[in-house]
Amino acid sequence: MGLELYLDLLSQPCRALYIFARSNNIPFEFKRVQLMKGQHKTEEFRKVNVLMKVPALRDGSFTLAESIAILLYLAQKFKTPDHWYPSDLQKRARVDEYLSWQHANIRAKGSKVFLSKVLLPILTGQPLSAEKLEFLIEDLNVVLKQFEEKFLQDKPFIAGSEISLADLVALVELMQPVGAGYNLFEERPKLAEWRRRVEEAVGKELFQEAHEGIMNIKNLTADQFAPELLESFKQQLLKQHHWICLRTEVIQSVWKRGPVRAAFSISVHRVFQTRAKVS
Repeated sequence: MGLELYLDLLSQPCRALYIFARSNNIPFEFKRVQLMKGQHKTEEFRKVNVLMKVPALRDGSFTLAESIAILLYLAQKFKTPDHWYPSDLQKRARVDEYLSWQHANIRAKGSKVFLSKVLLPILTGQPLSAEKLEFLIEDLNVVLKQFEEKFLQDKPFIAGSEISLADLVALVELMQPVGAGYNLFEERPKLAEWRRRVEEAVGKELFQEAHEGIMNIKNLTADQFAPELLESFKQQLLKQHHWICLRTEVIQSVWKRGPVRAAFSISVHRVFQTRAKVS
């Protein structure tokens, strides 16, 4: 049995794996797992990943979950070019640094914009107001600024002059809000140039192929979801919607009260971030 990758290309980490494997000519069998159809909840898939999440890898009798772990496994097993995960200690540390930071920042903020702009209106019939959506976009803008200033700086790529796993993971995440209709590259020339370099490094045609589904996500309808998943997913989105609304109301109320409003608003923001994670 050869290498199998279980993927849904609507998922950002799955796209990173697909692009990485294809651009490095890694032989694998593409096992499509349609999340909206609930195929990740089947007993058959559970034998591959007991967590019932994609991506997942099966290599003979060996199975592996978590996208970063799978990327590193592929890079080392197939001895991909050094620039992907550099042997140089400090360059590798830069890659590790970004991969450690991105989960709670680029991924978290970008996903919230995507869910609120695309899935919330489809599944609940309750689109987020423009005012509340602006709060989510501002959260994303904060981490985009951090990404440019801390990780990209004036370098062609995150780890230096060549593309690494960090760049690929970053860009597929940023394409999620783009697919939802928020073109975050439009007024960020440095970020737009970096995107162009990453696409060219992996192959523009391959990149576009991997993103075809997410760039057409606005054609999604509720009847494309498995009925047994629809209600639970709807409740999760409504819960998130509730906390966004509550957080917005509290911050707006505090903002009007006086000179300490900015610091207090930030504190409130952090409280609601923590509360949302616990929930």
